[in-house]
Amino acid sequence: MHCRALSLSLLIAFAAHAATLSAEESDEQGEPVELSAAPQTEAPQSDAPQQAQRQESSTPPDSAEKPAIPQAKSIELDKPVSEEELAAPPKSEVPRSEVAGDTGKDTSAAPTAATQANPEAEPQAPEGRPLQLLGAEVPPATATRLPWSPSQHFEGVYSTTPVLVVNGAEPGPTLCLTAAIHGDELNGIESVRRVMYNLDPKSLKGAVIGVPIVNLQGFHRGSRYLTDRRDLNRHFPGDKHGSSASRIARSFFDEVVMHCNAIVDLHTGSFYRTNLPQLRGDLKDPKVVKLTKGFGSTVVLHSEGAKGTLRHAAVKAGIPTVTLEAGAPMVLDELSVSHSVKGIRTLLNQLGMVNKFRLWGDPEPVYYNSTWQRATTGGIIFSKVTLGQTVSKGELLGTVTNPITNVRKEIRSQYNGRILGMAMNQVVQPGFAAYHIGIQAPEEQISPPEEVTAEPASEETAPVAEKSAATKAVAEPETGTPDASAEESKTTVDPDEESEED
Repeated sequence: MHCRALSLSLLIAFAAHAATLSAEESDEQGEPVELSAAPQTEAPQSDAPQQAQRQESSTPPDSAEKPAIPQAKSIELDKPVSEEELAAPPKSEVPRSEVAGDTGKDTSAAPTAATQANPEAEPQAPEGRPLQLLGAEVPPATATRLPWSPSQHFEGVYSTTPVLVVNGAEPGPTLCLTAAIHGDELNGIESVRRVMYNLDPKSLKGAVIGVPIVNLQGFHRGSRYLTDRRDLNRHFPGDKHGSSASRIARSFFDEVVMHCNAIVDLHTGSFYRTNLPQLRGDLKDPKVVKLTKGFGSTVVLHSEGAKGTLRHAAVKAGIPTVTLEAGAPMVLDELSVSHSVKGIRTLLNQLGMVNKFRLWGDPEPVYYNSTWQRATTGGIIFSKVTLGQTVSKGELLGTVTNPITNVRKEIRSQYNGRILGMAMNQVVQPGFAAYHIGIQAPEEQISPPEEVTAEPASEETAPVAEKSAATKAVAEPETGTPDASAEESKTTVDPDEESEED
Protein backbone atom coordinates (compact mmCIF):
# COMPACT_ATOMS: atom_id res chain seq x y z
CA MET A 1 0.00 0.00 0.00
CA HIS A 2 2.81 2.35 0.88
CA CYS A 3 4.42 1.64 -2.53
CA ARG A 4 1.15 2.28 -4.44
CA ALA A 5 0.61 5.61 -2.62
CA LEU A 6 4.13 6.66 -3.46
CA SER A 7 3.67 5.79 -7.17
CA LEU A 8 0.41 7.77 -7.36
CA SER A 9 2.08 10.77 -5.76
CA LEU A 10 4.94 10.63 -8.25
CA LEU A 11 2.52 10.50 -11.23
CA ILE A 12 0.54 13.53 -9.99
CA ALA A 13 3.75 15.50 -9.43
CA PHE A 14 5.05 14.64 -12.92
CA ALA A 15 1.76 15.72 -14.59
CA ALA A 16 1.79 19.05 -12.76
CA HIS A 17 5.41 19.68 -13.79
CA ALA A 18 4.59 18.93 -17.51
CA ALA A 19 1.66 21.42 -17.49
CA THR A 20 3.93 24.10 -16.03
CA LEU A 21 6.55 23.59 -18.79
CA SER A 22 3.84 23.80 -21.54
CA ALA A 23 2.50 27.10 -20.21
CA GLU A 24 5.99 28.59 -20.05
CA GLU A 25 6.66 27.66 -23.72
CA SER A 26 3.36 29.29 -24.79
CA ASP A 27 4.29 32.49 -22.94
CA GLU A 28 7.69 32.61 -24.62
CA GLN A 29 6.16 32.27 -28.15
CA GLY A 30 3.45 34.82 -27.44
CA GLU A 31 0.66 32.54 -28.68
CA PRO A 32 -2.41 31.96 -26.54
CA VAL A 33 -3.45 28.40 -25.90
CA GLU A 34 -6.90 27.71 -27.27
CA LEU A 35 -8.92 25.37 -25.18
CA SER A 36 -12.16 25.54 -27.10
CA ALA A 37 -12.91 23.16 -29.98
CA ALA A 38 -15.11 25.74 -31.82
CA PRO A 39 -14.05 26.45 -35.48
CA GLN A 40 -12.20 29.67 -36.27
CA THR A 41 -14.25 32.31 -38.14
CA GLU A 42 -11.36 34.38 -39.48
CA ALA A 43 -9.78 31.64 -41.59
CA PRO A 44 -12.25 31.79 -44.51
CA GLN A 45 -11.85 35.59 -44.70
CA SER A 46 -8.10 35.27 -44.97
CA ASP A 47 -8.47 32.65 -47.76
CA ALA A 48 -10.95 34.70 -49.81
CA PRO A 49 -8.37 36.78 -51.74
CA GLN A 50 -6.43 33.64 -52.61
CA GLN A 51 -9.58 31.92 -53.86
CA ALA A 52 -10.42 34.96 -56.00
CA GLN A 53 -6.94 34.92 -57.47
CA ARG A 54 -7.26 31.23 -58.28
CA GLN A 55 -10.61 31.86 -60.00
CA GLU A 56 -9.14 34.65 -62.10
CA SER A 57 -6.19 32.51 -63.10
CA SER A 58 -8.48 29.61 -64.01
CA THR A 59 -10.77 31.80 -66.18
CA PRO A 60 -10.41 30.73 -69.83
CA PRO A 61 -9.03 33.39 -72.18
CA ASP A 62 -12.07 33.16 -74.50
CA SER A 63 -14.32 34.50 -71.74
CA ALA A 64 -12.34 37.72 -71.49
CA GLU A 65 -14.26 40.73 -72.78
CA LYS A 66 -13.28 41.65 -76.31
CA PRO A 67 -12.43 45.26 -77.09
CA ALA A 68 -15.47 47.23 -78.20
CA ILE A 69 -15.76 48.09 -81.89
CA PRO A 70 -15.79 51.88 -82.38
CA GLN A 71 -19.15 53.21 -83.44
CA ALA A 72 -19.29 55.34 -86.58
CA LYS A 73 -20.72 58.81 -86.14
CA SER A 74 -23.54 59.90 -88.42
CA ILE A 75 -22.53 62.72 -90.78
CA GLU A 76 -23.86 64.58 -93.80
CA LEU A 77 -22.23 62.84 -96.74
CA ASP A 78 -22.63 65.80 -99.09
CA LYS A 79 -20.81 68.14 -96.72
CA PRO A 80 -17.23 68.96 -97.86
CA VAL A 81 -14.46 67.44 -95.72
CA SER A 82 -10.70 67.85 -95.43
CA GLU A 83 -8.13 65.20 -96.32
CA GLU A 84 -7.37 64.74 -92.61
CA GLU A 85 -11.03 63.86 -91.95
CA LEU A 86 -10.97 61.34 -94.79
CA ALA A 87 -7.97 59.59 -93.25
CA ALA A 88 -9.51 59.57 -89.75
CA PRO A 89 -13.32 59.70 -90.01
CA PRO A 90 -15.28 60.77 -86.90
CA LYS A 91 -16.29 57.95 -84.60
CA SER A 92 -18.30 57.94 -81.41
CA GLU A 93 -16.26 57.79 -78.22
CA VAL A 94 -18.82 55.60 -76.46
CA PRO A 95 -18.70 51.90 -77.46
CA ARG A 96 -21.99 50.29 -78.30
CA SER A 97 -21.75 48.03 -75.25
CA GLU A 98 -21.86 51.09 -72.99
CA VAL A 99 -24.74 52.87 -74.66
CA ALA A 100 -27.29 51.09 -72.47
CA GLY A 101 -25.59 52.28 -69.27
CA ASP A 102 -22.73 51.56 -66.88
CA THR A 103 -24.14 48.18 -65.91
CA GLY A 104 -23.68 46.84 -69.43
CA LYS A 105 -27.24 45.48 -69.45
CA ASP A 106 -29.39 45.67 -72.54
CA THR A 107 -32.26 48.00 -71.78
CA SER A 108 -33.74 47.91 -75.27
CA ALA A 109 -36.41 45.46 -74.14
CA ALA A 110 -37.42 47.49 -71.07
CA PRO A 111 -40.96 48.88 -71.44
CA THR A 112 -41.22 52.64 -71.63
CA ALA A 113 -43.65 54.76 -69.69
CA ALA A 114 -45.70 55.31 -72.84
CA THR A 115 -46.13 51.60 -73.51
CA GLN A 116 -46.97 50.93 -69.87
CA ALA A 117 -49.61 53.62 -69.91
CA ASN A 118 -51.07 52.52 -73.24
CA PRO A 119 -50.38 48.82 -73.83
CA GLU A 120 -52.61 48.81 -76.95
CA ALA A 121 -50.45 51.38 -78.79
CA GLU A 122 -49.49 50.56 -82.37
CA PRO A 123 -46.27 48.54 -82.68
CA GLN A 124 -43.25 50.44 -83.95
CA ALA A 125 -41.49 49.61 -87.21
CA PRO A 126 -38.75 46.98 -86.88
CA GLU A 127 -35.38 48.53 -86.09
CA GLY A 128 -32.49 48.04 -88.46
CA ARG A 129 -29.35 46.14 -87.58
CA PRO A 130 -25.90 47.60 -86.98
CA LEU A 131 -23.51 47.09 -89.87
CA GLN A 132 -19.91 46.13 -89.04
CA LEU A 133 -17.56 47.26 -91.79
CA LEU A 134 -13.89 48.25 -92.01
CA GLY A 135 -13.30 48.08 -88.27
CA ALA A 136 -16.32 50.19 -87.32
CA GLU A 137 -19.94 49.62 -86.41
CA VAL A 138 -22.49 51.70 -88.30
CA PRO A 139 -25.72 51.96 -86.26
CA PRO A 140 -29.16 52.03 -87.89
CA ALA A 141 -30.30 55.37 -89.35
CA THR A 142 -26.68 56.44 -89.87
CA ALA A 143 -24.78 57.84 -92.86
CA THR A 144 -21.00 57.87 -92.59
CA ARG A 145 -17.72 57.68 -94.47
CA LEU A 146 -15.14 54.97 -93.74
CA PRO A 147 -11.58 54.55 -95.07
CA TRP A 148 -10.40 51.47 -96.94
CA SER A 149 -6.73 50.91 -97.66
CA PRO A 150 -5.32 47.62 -98.93
CA SER A 151 -2.69 46.02 -96.74
CA GLN A 152 -0.49 45.32 -99.78
CA HIS A 153 0.15 47.72 -102.66
CA PHE A 154 2.73 48.66 -105.25
CA GLU A 155 4.26 51.94 -104.07
CA GLY A 156 4.48 51.16 -100.37
CA VAL A 157 2.17 54.08 -99.55
CA TYR A 158 -1.50 53.93 -100.49
CA SER A 159 -4.01 56.73 -99.92
CA THR A 160 -7.19 55.65 -98.20
CA THR A 161 -10.20 55.16 -100.43
CA PRO A 162 -13.47 56.65 -99.11
CA VAL A 163 -16.27 54.14 -98.61
CA LEU A 164 -19.69 55.77 -98.24
CA VAL A 165 -22.16 53.90 -96.03
CA VAL A 166 -25.84 54.60 -95.44
CA ASN A 167 -27.41 52.16 -92.97
CA GLY A 168 -31.18 52.47 -92.90
CA ALA A 169 -33.46 52.70 -89.89
CA GLU A 170 -35.27 49.48 -90.89
CA PRO A 171 -33.88 46.06 -91.85
CA GLY A 172 -33.33 45.06 -95.47
CA PRO A 173 -30.68 43.89 -97.94
CA THR A 174 -27.23 45.47 -98.33
CA LEU A 175 -26.61 46.82 -101.83
CA CYS A 176 -23.08 47.76 -102.89
CA LEU A 177 -22.21 50.23 -105.65
CA THR A 178 -18.65 50.12 -106.99
CA ALA A 179 -17.08 52.36 -109.62
CA ALA A 180 -13.69 53.20 -111.17
CA ILE A 181 -12.18 49.75 -110.84
CA HIS A 182 -10.66 51.09 -114.03
CA GLY A 183 -9.25 54.47 -113.04
CA ASP A 184 -10.15 56.27 -116.29
CA GLU A 185 -13.88 55.49 -116.15
CA LEU A 186 -15.48 58.64 -114.75
CA ASN A 187 -19.22 58.24 -115.32
CA GLY A 188 -19.57 55.66 -112.57
CA ILE A 189 -17.83 57.91 -110.04
CA GLU A 190 -20.37 60.68 -110.52
CA SER A 191 -23.28 58.21 -110.60
CA VAL A 192 -22.35 56.68 -107.23
CA ARG A 193 -21.82 60.13 -105.73
CA ARG A 194 -25.28 61.34 -106.77
CA VAL A 195 -27.03 58.20 -105.52
CA MET A 196 -25.27 58.08 -102.14
CA TYR A 197 -25.60 61.78 -101.35
CA ASN A 198 -29.35 61.70 -101.85
CA LEU A 199 -30.18 58.72 -99.62
CA ASP A 200 -32.01 59.35 -96.35
CA PRO A 201 -30.93 56.85 -93.66
CA LYS A 202 -34.11 57.50 -91.66
CA SER A 203 -36.35 56.19 -94.45
CA LEU A 204 -34.01 53.59 -95.99
CA LYS A 205 -34.63 49.87 -95.49
CA GLY A 206 -31.36 47.97 -95.43
CA ALA A 207 -27.99 49.50 -96.27
CA VAL A 208 -26.20 50.92 -99.30
CA ILE A 209 -22.40 50.84 -99.52
CA GLY A 210 -20.88 53.06 -102.20
CA VAL A 211 -17.24 53.05 -103.33
CA PRO A 212 -16.93 55.78 -105.97
CA ILE A 213 -13.23 55.09 -106.73
CA VAL A 214 -11.93 51.56 -106.16
CA ASN A 215 -8.74 52.00 -108.20
CA LEU A 216 -7.41 55.21 -106.67
CA GLN A 217 -3.97 54.60 -108.18
CA GLY A 218 -5.31 54.58 -111.73
CA PHE A 219 -7.64 57.50 -111.06
CA HIS A 220 -4.79 59.75 -109.91
CA ARG A 221 -2.86 58.92 -113.08
CA GLY A 222 -5.84 58.98 -115.45
CA SER A 223 -5.12 55.36 -116.30
CA ARG A 224 -7.25 52.26 -116.66
CA TYR A 225 -4.64 50.19 -114.85
CA LEU A 226 -2.78 50.06 -111.57
CA THR A 227 0.73 51.48 -111.34
CA ASP A 228 2.20 48.06 -112.18
CA ARG A 229 0.21 48.06 -115.47
CA ARG A 230 -2.11 45.32 -114.28
CA ASP A 231 -5.88 45.36 -114.73
CA LEU A 232 -7.44 45.18 -111.25
CA ASN A 233 -10.63 43.74 -112.76
CA ARG A 234 -8.79 40.60 -113.83
CA HIS A 235 -7.54 39.62 -110.38
CA PHE A 236 -10.66 39.06 -108.23
CA PRO A 237 -11.18 37.54 -105.75
CA GLY A 238 -7.42 37.94 -105.37
CA ASP A 239 -4.67 36.36 -103.33
CA LYS A 240 -3.05 37.94 -100.28
CA HIS A 241 0.23 36.27 -101.24
CA GLY A 242 0.02 37.08 -104.96
CA SER A 243 0.93 40.08 -107.11
CA SER A 244 0.24 43.66 -106.12
CA ALA A 245 -3.05 43.69 -108.06
CA SER A 246 -4.07 40.35 -106.58
CA ARG A 247 -3.40 41.54 -103.03
CA ILE A 248 -5.41 44.72 -103.54
CA ALA A 249 -8.27 42.67 -105.01
CA ARG A 250 -8.20 40.25 -102.07
CA SER A 251 -8.29 43.08 -99.55
CA PHE A 252 -11.26 44.77 -101.22
CA PHE A 253 -13.11 41.49 -101.70
CA ASP A 254 -12.77 40.43 -98.06
CA GLU A 255 -13.27 43.81 -96.39
CA VAL A 256 -16.09 45.21 -98.55
CA VAL A 257 -17.57 42.81 -101.11
CA MET A 258 -18.31 39.97 -98.69
CA HIS A 259 -20.53 42.30 -96.63
CA CYS A 260 -22.95 42.76 -99.56
CA ASN A 261 -26.13 40.97 -100.58
CA ALA A 262 -26.07 42.38 -104.12
CA ILE A 263 -23.63 44.47 -106.19
CA VAL A 264 -23.84 46.91 -109.08
CA ASP A 265 -20.41 47.44 -110.64
CA LEU A 266 -20.29 50.57 -112.83
CA HIS A 267 -18.09 50.79 -115.95
CA THR A 268 -17.73 52.57 -119.30
CA GLY A 269 -16.34 51.55 -122.65
CA SER A 270 -12.58 51.10 -123.01
CA PHE A 271 -9.92 52.38 -125.41
CA TYR A 272 -12.00 55.20 -126.93
CA ARG A 273 -15.15 53.15 -127.28
CA THR A 274 -18.52 54.20 -125.95
CA ASN A 275 -21.38 52.01 -124.71
CA LEU A 276 -25.12 52.37 -124.78
CA PRO A 277 -26.31 52.26 -121.12
CA GLN A 278 -26.67 48.53 -120.54
CA LEU A 279 -26.60 45.83 -117.90
CA ARG A 280 -24.41 42.75 -118.20
CA GLY A 281 -25.09 39.71 -116.10
CA ASP A 282 -25.39 35.94 -116.06
CA LEU A 283 -29.03 35.47 -117.00
CA LYS A 284 -28.89 31.82 -115.93
CA ASP A 285 -28.78 33.00 -112.30
CA PRO A 286 -32.33 33.83 -111.08
CA LYS A 287 -31.17 36.47 -108.59
CA VAL A 288 -29.11 38.20 -111.26
CA VAL A 289 -32.23 38.24 -113.44
CA LYS A 290 -34.08 39.90 -110.55
CA LEU A 291 -31.48 42.66 -110.45
CA THR A 292 -31.65 43.27 -114.20
CA LYS A 293 -35.44 43.56 -114.11
CA GLY A 294 -35.21 46.23 -111.42
CA PHE A 295 -33.43 48.83 -113.55
CA GLY A 296 -36.36 49.90 -115.70
CA SER A 297 -35.65 50.97 -119.28
CA THR A 298 -32.12 49.58 -119.58
CA VAL A 299 -30.79 47.18 -122.18
CA VAL A 300 -29.68 43.80 -120.79
CA LEU A 301 -26.89 41.69 -122.29
CA HIS A 302 -26.25 38.13 -121.16
CA SER A 303 -22.62 37.63 -120.13
CA GLU A 304 -21.13 35.37 -117.50
CA GLY A 305 -18.17 37.72 -117.16
CA ALA A 306 -14.50 37.03 -117.72
CA LYS A 307 -12.62 35.13 -115.04
CA GLY A 308 -11.01 37.55 -112.61
CA THR A 309 -13.69 40.22 -112.87
CA LEU A 310 -15.43 41.41 -109.73
CA ARG A 311 -18.77 40.33 -111.16
CA HIS A 312 -17.61 36.79 -111.92
CA ALA A 313 -15.96 36.34 -108.50
CA ALA A 314 -18.88 37.80 -106.55
CA VAL A 315 -21.49 35.62 -108.29
CA LYS A 316 -19.29 32.60 -107.64
CA ALA A 317 -19.28 33.58 -103.95
CA GLY A 318 -23.09 33.66 -103.92
CA ILE A 319 -23.57 37.43 -104.31
CA PRO A 320 -25.77 38.41 -107.30
CA THR A 321 -23.90 41.05 -109.30
CA VAL A 322 -24.47 43.01 -112.49
CA THR A 323 -22.26 45.38 -114.48
CA LEU A 324 -23.75 48.72 -115.50
CA GLU A 325 -21.97 50.02 -118.61
CA ALA A 326 -22.58 53.58 -119.79
CA GLY A 327 -20.60 55.99 -121.95
CA ALA A 328 -16.91 56.31 -122.77
CA PRO A 329 -13.73 56.58 -120.66
CA MET A 330 -11.95 59.82 -119.73
CA VAL A 331 -15.08 61.96 -120.24
CA LEU A 332 -18.18 62.77 -118.22
CA ASP A 333 -21.38 62.20 -120.15
CA GLU A 334 -24.44 63.71 -118.51
CA LEU A 335 -26.88 61.46 -120.37
CA SER A 336 -25.01 58.32 -119.27
CA VAL A 337 -24.75 59.52 -115.67
CA SER A 338 -28.43 60.48 -115.49
CA HIS A 339 -29.46 57.12 -116.96
CA SER A 340 -27.31 55.23 -114.44
CA VAL A 341 -28.62 57.22 -111.46
CA LYS A 342 -32.21 56.74 -112.55
CA GLY A 343 -31.67 53.02 -113.04
CA ILE A 344 -30.10 52.52 -109.59
CA ARG A 345 -32.87 54.48 -107.90
CA THR A 346 -35.43 52.33 -109.70
CA LEU A 347 -33.58 49.23 -108.47
CA LEU A 348 -33.71 50.50 -104.87
CA ASN A 349 -37.45 50.87 -105.28
CA GLN A 350 -37.81 47.37 -106.76
CA LEU A 351 -35.81 45.86 -103.87
CA GLY A 352 -38.14 47.55 -101.37
CA MET A 353 -35.37 49.70 -99.92
CA VAL A 354 -36.92 53.09 -100.79
CA ASN A 355 -40.42 54.17 -101.69
CA LYS A 356 -40.13 57.68 -103.07
CA PHE A 357 -38.95 56.83 -106.60
CA ARG A 358 -41.44 55.83 -109.26
CA LEU A 359 -41.06 52.97 -111.69
CA TRP A 360 -39.22 53.93 -114.83
CA GLY A 361 -40.50 53.10 -118.29
CA ASP A 362 -40.96 49.82 -120.10
CA PRO A 363 -38.25 47.12 -120.06
CA GLU A 364 -35.74 47.15 -122.89
CA PRO A 365 -34.95 44.03 -124.96
CA VAL A 366 -32.65 41.34 -123.61
CA TYR A 367 -29.73 40.33 -125.82
CA TYR A 368 -28.50 36.82 -125.20
CA ASN A 369 -25.76 36.92 -127.84
CA SER A 370 -23.52 39.66 -129.17
CA THR A 371 -20.72 40.03 -131.68
CA TRP A 372 -18.03 42.48 -132.74
CA GLN A 373 -17.61 43.94 -136.20
CA ARG A 374 -13.94 44.76 -136.87
CA ALA A 375 -12.00 47.06 -139.11
CA THR A 376 -10.37 45.14 -141.95
CA THR A 377 -7.67 47.76 -142.57
CA GLY A 378 -5.97 50.51 -140.62
CA GLY A 379 -6.84 54.19 -140.96
CA ILE A 380 -9.32 56.80 -139.73
CA ILE A 381 -12.75 55.43 -138.84
CA PHE A 382 -15.93 57.44 -139.41
CA SER A 383 -19.22 55.92 -138.21
CA LYS A 384 -22.49 56.08 -140.09
CA VAL A 385 -24.60 54.67 -137.23
CA THR A 386 -25.33 55.75 -133.67
CA LEU A 387 -25.60 54.02 -130.30
CA GLY A 388 -28.85 52.13 -129.86
CA GLN A 389 -29.61 52.04 -133.57
CA THR A 390 -31.13 48.87 -135.00
CA VAL A 391 -29.21 47.52 -137.99
CA SER A 392 -29.83 44.86 -140.59
CA LYS A 393 -27.46 42.44 -142.22
CA GLY A 394 -25.48 44.21 -144.95
CA GLU A 395 -26.15 47.71 -143.60
CA LEU A 396 -23.24 50.20 -143.70
CA LEU A 397 -21.82 50.81 -140.22
CA GLY A 398 -18.82 53.01 -141.04
CA THR A 399 -15.77 53.54 -143.19
CA VAL A 400 -12.00 53.35 -142.60
CA THR A 401 -9.85 55.66 -144.75
CA ASN A 402 -6.09 55.39 -145.18
CA PRO A 403 -4.85 59.01 -144.85
CA ILE A 404 -1.80 58.31 -147.01
CA THR A 405 -3.25 56.33 -149.93
CA ASN A 406 -6.79 57.67 -149.59
CA VAL A 407 -8.10 54.11 -149.93
CA ARG A 408 -11.44 53.73 -148.19
CA LYS A 409 -12.92 50.47 -146.87
CA GLU A 410 -16.49 49.94 -145.69
CA ILE A 411 -17.60 48.08 -142.58
CA ARG A 412 -20.99 46.44 -143.10
CA SER A 413 -23.04 44.52 -140.59
CA GLN A 414 -23.03 40.76 -140.87
CA TYR A 415 -25.93 40.40 -138.43
CA ASN A 416 -29.37 41.69 -137.62
CA GLY A 417 -29.25 43.41 -134.25
CA ARG A 418 -28.66 46.63 -132.32
CA ILE A 419 -25.58 48.78 -131.76
CA LEU A 420 -24.71 48.35 -128.06
CA GLY A 421 -21.19 49.79 -128.28
CA MET A 422 -18.99 51.42 -130.88
CA ALA A 423 -15.63 53.01 -131.46
CA MET A 424 -15.39 56.78 -131.38
CA ASN A 425 -14.03 58.40 -134.53
CA GLN A 426 -10.28 57.80 -134.30
CA VAL A 427 -7.27 56.11 -135.88
CA VAL A 428 -7.62 52.33 -135.75
CA GLN A 429 -5.43 49.36 -136.55
CA PRO A 430 -6.49 46.36 -138.67
CA GLY A 431 -8.68 44.05 -136.60
CA PHE A 432 -9.82 46.81 -134.20
CA ALA A 433 -13.22 45.97 -132.66
CA ALA A 434 -15.37 48.82 -133.96
CA TYR A 435 -19.06 47.91 -133.45
CA HIS A 436 -20.67 45.77 -130.75
CA ILE A 437 -23.93 44.32 -132.05
CA GLY A 438 -26.47 42.72 -129.70
CA ILE A 439 -28.74 39.92 -130.91
CA GLN A 440 -32.08 39.68 -129.13
CA ALA A 441 -32.89 36.53 -127.16
CA PRO A 442 -36.13 34.55 -127.02
CA GLU A 443 -37.89 34.92 -123.68
CA GLU A 444 -37.61 31.20 -122.88
CA GLN A 445 -33.81 31.46 -122.66
CA ILE A 446 -33.98 33.72 -119.61
CA SER A 447 -34.26 32.26 -116.11
CA PRO A 448 -37.25 33.36 -114.00
CA PRO A 449 -36.33 36.05 -111.44
CA GLU A 450 -35.74 35.27 -107.76
CA GLU A 451 -35.92 37.67 -104.82
CA VAL A 452 -32.75 39.28 -103.44
CA THR A 453 -32.79 39.07 -99.64
CA ALA A 454 -30.54 40.02 -96.75
CA GLU A 455 -29.28 36.45 -96.32
CA PRO A 456 -25.53 36.06 -95.79
CA ALA A 457 -23.62 35.32 -98.96
CA SER A 458 -21.93 32.26 -97.43
CA GLU A 459 -25.25 30.40 -97.20
CA GLU A 460 -25.70 30.54 -100.94
CA THR A 461 -22.17 29.94 -102.10
CA ALA A 462 -22.52 26.20 -102.66
CA PRO A 463 -25.88 26.27 -104.48
CA VAL A 464 -24.77 29.02 -106.87
CA ALA A 465 -21.51 27.23 -107.60
CA GLU A 466 -23.37 24.03 -108.39
CA LYS A 467 -25.85 25.91 -110.55
CA SER A 468 -23.16 27.64 -112.58
CA ALA A 469 -21.28 24.36 -113.03
CA ALA A 470 -24.42 22.66 -114.26
CA THR A 471 -25.25 25.40 -116.77
CA LYS A 472 -21.79 25.44 -118.35
CA ALA A 473 -22.60 22.24 -120.21
CA VAL A 474 -25.80 23.68 -121.67
CA ALA A 475 -25.38 24.87 -125.25
CA GLU A 476 -26.70 28.32 -126.10
CA PRO A 477 -29.82 28.09 -128.27
CA GLU A 478 -29.90 29.52 -131.74
CA THR A 479 -31.35 32.99 -132.20
CA GLY A 480 -33.14 32.45 -135.49
CA THR A 481 -30.79 34.78 -137.38
CA PRO A 482 -29.05 32.86 -140.21
CA ASP A 483 -25.43 33.83 -139.49
CA ALA A 484 -25.79 34.64 -135.82
CA SER A 485 -25.56 31.35 -133.97
CA ALA A 486 -24.23 31.31 -130.42
CA GLU A 487 -21.08 29.53 -131.56
CA GLU A 488 -20.29 32.19 -134.16
CA SER A 489 -20.97 34.95 -131.64
CA LYS A 490 -18.45 33.44 -129.28
CA THR A 491 -15.75 33.17 -131.90
CA THR A 492 -16.04 36.84 -132.82
CA VAL A 493 -14.99 37.96 -129.34
CA ASP A 494 -11.38 37.04 -128.77
CA PRO A 495 -9.32 37.51 -125.58
CA ASP A 496 -8.15 40.93 -126.78
CA GLU A 497 -11.67 42.24 -126.36
CA GLU A 498 -12.26 40.80 -122.89
CA SER A 499 -11.08 44.17 -121.62
CA GLU A 500 -14.21 45.63 -123.23
CA GLU A 501 -16.34 43.13 -121.30
CA ASP A 502 -16.35 44.96 -117.95
